[in-house]
Parts: sequence; structure tokens; C-alpha cells
Amino acid sequence: MGADETGPREDASPDPADPGQPGRPGGPPRRGARPRSRRRVLVRNIGLGLALFVLAVSGVGWYFYQRFDSNITVDSATARELERYEEDRPPPAAGGATNILVIGSDSRAGSERYGHDTGVERSDTAVLLHLAGERDSVTSVSIPRDLMVKIPDCRRPGGGKSGKQVNQFNFSFAYGGAACTIRVVEKLVGVRVDHHVIADFQGFKEVVDAVDGVEVCLPAPMRDKSAKLRLPAGRQVLDGEQALGYVRARKSLDGGSDTQRMARQQEFMASLVNKVQSNGVLFNPLRLAPLLDAVTSALTANEELSSLAELYDLVRLVRDVPQERVHFLTVPRRPYRLDSNRDELVQPAAGELFAALRADSVVRFVSEGRKAKQEKGSGAPPVFKGTTPVDDICR
Repeated sequence: MGADETGPREDASPDPADPGQPGRPGGPPRRGARPRSRRRVLVRNIGLGLALFVLAVSGVGWYFYQRFDSNITVDSATARELERYEEDRPPPAAGGATNILVIGSDSRAGSERYGHDTGVERSDTAVLLHLAGERDSVTSVSIPRDLMVKIPDCRRPGGGKSGKQVNQFNFSFAYGGAACTIRVVEKLVGVRVDHHVIADFQGFKEVVDAVDGVEVCLPAPMRDKSAKLRLPAGRQVLDGEQALGYVRARKSLDGGSDTQRMARQQEFMASLVNKVQSNGVLFNPLRLAPLLDAVTSALTANEELSSLAELYDLVRLVRDVPQERVHFLTVPRRPYRLDSNRDELVQPAAGELFAALRADSVVRFVSEGRKAKQEKGSGAPPVFKGTTPVDDICR
């Protein structure tokens, strides 16, 4: 008798419809075949999660970039006004140096508390930043608000002209805005102002708060009723509200001297630079974001310097400058011969400083409180006193 032919032959193909066959749905796994592993599912889910995370981060990054970029107010009117006087302006600086005029405006100070003028717009602070062509030094030169200068005939923002006159430096901003101030600086110093920035004091407070305060050192207690500010002597960290009162106060400190107030402002800015560079703000996104928001919200700038990318490029170029080569100083000045409440330049020292800036040559510098080693001889370059971020604020 032969084999039972009712069962399947050994060489017969399995019925694909049979759910009991190995490897079929509902059947046992095929011998030697790898089941669908949890590892593959996990890897796929991780990949999907990373992709979503990258998209989310990119979206957040783009949102903040757009926000910070749009914070900056573009000042096109100043450029148009300066074009009218292009033939009278100095040529670009030697060796690729860059000159930026920073104007502190009280137009949006947000409070009467610190002496905000409710009439015309005023500027208590004007600083010429000179970035060396080699980007190995930064010289910040403060121009006194009470310095007597020649102000050209400037068009007033509301119409009409101011007329040529000899008056306080800060009147140029009140009469003709940034364009008039730039023309005065260019005639005074002899360098071309490549960029200008107008910074409001409300933004200044937010910048200080964004870095968790800035350290100062007072030689004596400060009592300023108009600023509602009471500070003890010695080292202390000021928040934004306190800092604004500190840098703008005149009557309660230094006998009302604007020159001493500028020295106080320079020391504060040096301390701020030191704070930003020393506590990792620039490399910590959680701390950098509020700082960028505060800085960009406070600025009105010319078109070439009015985007976050352009500001970043500028910061990137100078961020490696050693702190000891970041100099803050004031133009050499003395009481004006016709009015002791006003200032005038001291010559030839002021002329020599301006010549060094025009030539992009080294400005010899020594910190306040230290003795300058002045070389003898009529041809010896002068040594200017000021402050740097590495100086001890209690000196």
C-alpha cells in the first residue's frame, strides 16, 4: 500500500490563505525570521522626535530673530539729510577704521524722574566709538554736552532752520536731530561718522536688568531727591532703575559737574562691558535673549546698522579685543573762558587726540588714578586718562 494521500505532500506549497501557516498573520513566527522589534519602533520614534525638535527650535529661533530684528528703528531721514552736505563731509577713515556716534536721547525716558525735558528732545550723552582698522582696540570718546562748538545752519525737524551759531554741543541735537549732531562732530574731530545710533534711556534700564545688574562703587553715600535714589557708599550692584538715576544724576554728586558725570558714565559702561563678557551672557541663550531684546528695543540706527545680522557682524569683529584695549575717555576740556558753566577744548591735546583718530594710530592711554609716563620733548605724543573694563571700580 502507498502512503496516505489525504495529507499534503512534502513538496506541496503551503496555502497562502491558511492563517495557521508560519509567517502569516495570526500564525506562529517563521523559523529564523526576525520579528518586528521594539528597537526599530523606538529608533523611528526618536528620529521623528528629533526632527520635530529641530523644527521647533528653528521656528523659535526664527521667531526671536524676526522679533529682535524688527525691534530696531531705522533712521533713514538722517541719511537723506546728510546727503545734502556730502561734499563737506570727511572721507572714510584710514585703514578700514569705523567711527560710530552713539547719542543718548531722553525722548523716551519714560519718566520725569531723571530730568526728562518735556519740551524739545535733548541729548545728555554723546560718545564717538572708534573701532581700529585692525579691530585690536576700541576707543570711546565722550563729548561734553556743555562743550561750546560751532553749530552749522541745520534744518529743524518741524520746519525752518536753526541758523549758524556758537552754542552748547547738545543744542545741535535739539535743533537739528542726529544729522546736525553728526555734522558738528565731523567738523570738530575731522573724522567721518560711518554709523550712528540713538539710544533711549528706557532701553538702558532694560539692558542693565537683562544682565542682572551692574556693579558700581560710590566713594560717599548718594542722596538724590529728584531721582528718589538713596545709595550707600562702597561696592554695590544697581538694577536698571537705580542705574539710570546714577548715570544721569548731576546735582547730588560731584558738585553738579557734567565732566565728573561723564567719568561716572564711562566707569559704569566699563563695568557693564566687564559684566557681559565675564558671566557668559554672550554664550548663554537664556541670558542672551533678554539682553538682545532690550538692546535692540532701545536703538534707532542708520539703515546700514539697523538689522540684527549687521549688529552681530560688528560685535563679532570686536568681541576678541582685549579688555585692557577698550578705552573710555573724555575729550580734553576746561571751563569756557566766557562762562565757567560751559566747556571748551584744551589745545593742543584735543587736536592731537583727533589727529590720532583720523590716522587710526595708537592713542596713548593710562587709567585714572595712575601716573602717566609723559615723554619729554615737544614732539612727544600726549597720554590720555580714562578707564577700562579691567580697572578696579573702587579706586
